Amino acid sequence: MSRFASFREFYPFYLGEHRHRVSRRLHFIGSCGVLLLVAAALWRGQPSLLLGALACGYGFAWVGHFFFEKNRPATFRHPFYSFIGDWVMFADILRGRVPW
Repeated sequence: MSRFASFREFYPFYLGEHRHRVSRRLHFIGSCGVLLLVAAALWRGQPSLLLGALACGYGFAWVGHFFFEKNRPATFRHPFYSFIGDWVMFADILRGRVPW
């Protein structure tokens, strides 16, 4: 299923699929929404908010891919590495390693 032997091999590909600044920003905003919704679900004891977190994260990311990147999200081909890539890119944006 995967042509990547490790996440270390996958991540440069992942970043290449996120060249458009608006797409990266949408991913970042979606990830912030995920964190807030997961926190709210835990704080309020409402697990149904986790569905909102899922919709928020993927919704913002997919808008970035379909309308700005004009590519297919890596989630469809590499779901595990893509999930990790979202959070590594989020952290790299916070650290200034990936341009906002």
